Amino acid sequence: MTKRAVLLASLFAAVNFWSTVGGTAGAEESDTAALAAAMKTAKGTLHRALIASQAHGTPISAKFEIEDGKLQFSIYTMKGNDFMEIVADAKTGTIARLKEITDAMDLNQAMEQKAAMAKANVPLLTAAETAVSANAGSRAVSIVPKLKNGQATAEVTLLAGSTFKTVTVKLD
Repeated sequence: MTKRAVLLASLFAAVNFWSTVGGTAGAEESDTAALAAAMKTAKGTLHRALIASQAHGTPISAKFEIEDGKLQFSIYTMKGNDFMEIVADAKTGTIARLKEITDAMDLNQAMEQKAAMAKANVPLLTAAETAVSANAGSRAVSIVPKLKNGQATAEVTLLAGSTFKTVTVKLD
């Protein structure tokens, strides 16, 4: 390859990279704005979703999300070595889908969440309530357990008005 061809290929790769990064950031911002707007009318709570999901196993993560323009809950549960995703309507709480997690990326996340919950002494429901209590005027939007330096924690995303905030709650 000539120097010119290498330079053009490098330039093309850089432009492609930055347009992808910029596109992702813009999409993320619009996703959070849409989620904040949808949450204003949501009657369901993460608290209720976690309680309802217990009928299908131990909840290991939960979140509000927008899919196909609709606000919904997505809750991962575990029963032994099996992982399920429960998708429910955020307004009615009605389960729309209950499926085994088989996608490699989702399964990896579920196994990481299971490992964190294995070291936890505090259930996700209690951790979410703790985070909301410490942040008056907020509501829980998501909760995901993680291991940080061998310690079980939960990252709880809160929403107050249109502002999102993530707090860490110890699970041990």
